[in-house]
Amino acid sequence: MEDINLMLALRMKREIIVTTDGSHSIVIPEMGVTYHSSHGAIQESMHVFIESGLRYWLQKHSPALSVSILELGFGTGLNALLSLVEAEKTQVQVYYETIEPYPLDLPTVALLNYCEQLGRPDLNETFTQLHNCAWEETIPVSPHFNFKKRKIDFANYVPAQLFNIVFFDAFAPDIQPALWTAAVFKKLYAGMHAEGVLTTYCSKSIVRKAMVEAGWKVEKIPGPPHKREMVRAGKQ
Repeated sequence: MEDINLMLALRMKREIIVTTDGSHSIVIPEMGVTYHSSHGAIQESMHVFIESGLRYWLQKHSPALSVSILELGFGTGLNALLSLVEAEKTQVQVYYETIEPYPLDLPTVALLNYCEQLGRPDLNETFTQLHNCAWEETIPVSPHFNFKKRKIDFANYVPAQLFNIVFFDAFAPDIQPALWTAAVFKKLYAGMHAEGVLTTYCSKSIVRKAMVEAGWKVEKIPGPPHKREMVRAGKQ
């Protein structure tokens, strides 16, 4: 069952804030819920998901021609945008599937400054497309980036394929406890290719124990600036 407090929070007013690196994030003031680190949204996503996840996997499997990514928590779309940029750079075919039961409204999306902060204002229309495209359909966003959004709770999610990488970007365990359980990590483990990788910003002991129980090989690695540790887990 979806956490009741989270359901209530996501129906409250969501506001844009400027994080330390100049990039935007979203905050729900009444609940104290934020979508990214206040020390830098782009900085955090680049470190946790692109450098420690996507680039790490590509380096281990070079020369890879394709990679599949499953994201829990589409949120502002930042991780998807950064993955699209990486696909352009590497010329690797990326299939990106993301789960988000509570999407942002388009007026809020239009105010986010990620493309400008990345020096890629040419991607503004593409970024809007990520949020505005049809749900449950695979969309060829660019020659190297195919994208699918699933508006569904993870409890009801049935993957149609195996994945190489999981971006685990759910809200923190105290906000969304139902997603940080051994049962969830077992489901993800079963949906991964051999040597699949999962990355997340959270390194709490209860999270690591749940991952280990599910079969993952878990390592603590340096976190983004102002965060000592994060977790990267592999399918053994």
